[in-house]
Amino acid sequence: MLLAIDAGNTNVCFALFREKKLLHTWRARSSFKYTRDEWAVWLGEILKLNSFSFKDVKETILCSVVPDLVESLQEFCHQYLNSVPLIIGSSSINLGILSKIDRPGEEGADMMVNAVAAHTLYSGPLLVIDFGTATTMSFIDREGNFCGTAIAPGVNCSLDALYNAAAKLPMISVSRPQYVIGTNTIDSMRAGVFWGYVSMIEGLVKRAQAECAERFDAHQLKVVATGGLGGLIKPATDVIDIYNPDLTLNGLAIIHERNK
Repeated sequence: MLLAIDAGNTNVCFALFREKKLLHTWRARSSFKYTRDEWAVWLGEILKLNSFSFKDVKETILCSVVPDLVESLQEFCHQYLNSVPLIIGSSSINLGILSKIDRPGEEGADMMVNAVAAHTLYSGPLLVIDFGTATTMSFIDREGNFCGTAIAPGVNCSLDALYNAAAKLPMISVSRPQYVIGTNTIDSMRAGVFWGYVSMIEGLVKRAQAECAERFDAHQLKVVATGGLGGLIKPATDVIDIYNPDLTLNGLAIIHERNK
């Protein structure tokens, strides 16, 4: 089986695949202090609870936007899984697509993985929105190439900034409020953050669609979303065509298959 590891700023996601089929996913908080042994203890117990063991894992692939996490996760794969992981960003990996930005390699590894997954699963041209620690909206052309992105603060980053900057405002969780105009502090904050965020996405998509038609001759773009909060945002707007919470993990499995 294949173990795919997606290391982000907030969470590290581990996914187990058998013959391209996603079996399980597990998440841990991203910790720069974790050693290879701590990853082994955590994942070993999780696997055991699901009737698996390290012996079931034959191959590994790693995508990380946090450089400090790569070494410990790579060592974990070496030491406990007897596997040399494919690492996204390595010059030896064939993604099957190109980065057409000003400085290729500057884009996040997860953006390239999402581009591969979205184009393989849904064909292009596309806009891929990833609701993560940061929210990104990337344009993928007809051939699947990564052509650029827009980056905005994620929902939780916005909430943290609001809480830290305003003395009387509490820390809240994000959820869909019933009204745009709230009648108490918490509902008012949720309304502003949630509907403001939905409006931002709608505005970005509308502007990107117009720009891509003129700049890249790309029309009728499919809009694919991923990331934890995408499932909350999609029902509130009609600009997102597809929500796939496992897009990055599927992309890792596709890339692994291409590099066998």
